[in-house]
Amino acid sequence: MIKDETTIQSSKKSMKDYLAPAVREMKPSGIRKFFDLVSNSKEDIISLGVGEPDFSTPWHVREAAVHSLERGRTKYTPNSGIPELREAIANYLYTSFKVKYEPSNEVLVTVGGSEAIDLALRSLITPGDEILIPEPCYISYSPITAISGGVPVGIETFAKDQFKLTEKALRDAITPKSKVLILCYPSNPTGGIMTYEDWLPIAKVVEEHDLIVISDEIYAELTYGQKHVSFAAVPGMQDRTILVSGFSKAFAMTGWRMGYACGHRELISAMTKIHQYTVMCAPVMGQVAAHEALTNGLEEKDRMIESYNQRRRLVVKGFREVGLECHEPQGAFYAFPSIVATGLTSDEFAQRLLYESKVAAVPGDVFGLGGEGFLRCSYAYSVSQLNEALERIGNFLRKL
Repeated sequence: MIKDETTIQSSKKSMKDYLAPAVREMKPSGIRKFFDLVSNSKEDIISLGVGEPDFSTPWHVREAAVHSLERGRTKYTPNSGIPELREAIANYLYTSFKVKYEPSNEVLVTVGGSEAIDLALRSLITPGDEILIPEPCYISYSPITAISGGVPVGIETFAKDQFKLTEKALRDAITPKSKVLILCYPSNPTGGIMTYEDWLPIAKVVEEHDLIVISDEIYAELTYGQKHVSFAAVPGMQDRTILVSGFSKAFAMTGWRMGYACGHRELISAMTKIHQYTVMCAPVMGQVAAHEALTNGLEEKDRMIESYNQRRRLVVKGFREVGLECHEPQGAFYAFPSIVATGLTSDEFAQRLLYESKVAAVPGDVFGLGGEGFLRCSYAYSVSQLNEALERIGNFLRKL
């Protein structure tokens, strides 16, 4: 007997049923949610929500890319990136942070630091492996871990410790299934940093438990008062560490999507295999621009960082003056004030602040354990915008 059309339609799966479970269960980005609300609004909203420099990419960097196009430099590059850029990256890391990599087989140019993190996790994870993630943290680590078959294990950090990862917290989280530790210092969203002395006990645990480390150092240049210490620079840790960074933050090149990963040649080789089958290579004009930024753009980078430092002091002082407790961030370009005293959840506070006072910020709970009760506010905006935002936040709090 032939089934009628209604019966046939009802027996079909929902389109959602075809999706991989890990993707189906993945939550949309909490950061992009507020970004989209601001982008789609015609109201006078001040956004402190997105971690994007308000500086334009320097002219000479843009001109280098334009010139490469004018010369017809539009072909594929080697999978790992153009040799001169890999050489410049290796020289820069050695000069700046005292970690030495061989450009030919220990440096991989990627489409943003995000691709580098994805490649690293997919190269390392066997289904069921536990990936240790200090939180609050950048929101992509857990979802990428899950879709790669791993199990994300959050490690809560606290404002009383300046959001540093402690030896005890790390030890308490380790099980026989622990394989990878993801680090992000300077921290997004807290602005916390780790010193050399802070790293030593962490390195001891990493060695004892035979862990591999993915160290996301995208904010390495953005430290205030003391120089960034790469985890890869700690004795014995370089071969255990995949150092991930890029050009988005310190060089004001977010839209260029230029990143890189450095590490042991076997790890980089594995990542390159995935890279060559997925994106082939980073865009050549972006690689040319990145090379120009590293070779001729360091003074401009330093000027931008000094401006962020001034804004940092302004914002922390402003939050404290309007009655919000705020630890002093020592890196990145985020303040992470506590809103516990208001009695609102992070999401309630952020929603009401947006709709009632036209200021967009990101609720801390989207960043994982320890984020509830906080608000992430980027200070990579103009001083006039920051002053206006602080005035609106003060008025909002007085109404509460």
